[in-house]
Amino acid sequence: MQNVILASASPRRQELLKMIFDEFKIIPADVDESIGENIPVDLRAEKIACRKARRVAKSNPDSLVIGCDTAVIFDDVMLGKPKDRQDAESMLRSLSGRTHKVITGCCLKTGERELSFSAVTEVEFYELSDDELKKYLDTGDWADKAGAYGIQNMAGLFVKGMNGEYNNVVGLPTARLNREIREFLGAK
Repeated sequence: MQNVILASASPRRQELLKMIFDEFKIIPADVDESIGENIPVDLRAEKIACRKARRVAKSNPDSLVIGCDTAVIFDDVMLGKPKDRQDAESMLRSLSGRTHKVITGCCLKTGERELSFSAVTEVEFYELSDDELKKYLDTGDWADKAGAYGIQNMAGLFVKGMNGEYNNVVGLPTARLNREIREFLGAK
């Protein structure tokens, strides 16, 4: 088995990847995550994931490099990471009582070979009260999270329903990724 590298500093992704691999290296990719408006919103996370994998694979061509990026999409708009508490509150109010998509783009790269895909999970939120929002915002958990929430923590209480893989919303679609890796590497 060749070396496996996760091109991400996310502790959530690192924990989830342990479901697939016992050992792997972590080399965060320093890439420009801005994306042109000409790229369809549903493909943007996948494009960024490929940038990350390609950057790390340049100096590690014999390794299997896994690049990932997660986006929250609401009304065909990609919600990034909130700039501040007010921005987080605005995002969460827009998601309140509505359904949005969480898309994680993944890219597998080794040598000249590359495979990318996007996993989609639809998430429906309950109507959020002012008290719920304030309590959540006070935790600070919204910082550095696309769409201003992490489902694995207190924001999990906002979820009314879901269609798709839970781990995808956390940041890594482990079930699909496992199958894609096996096929990519030619395992049975």
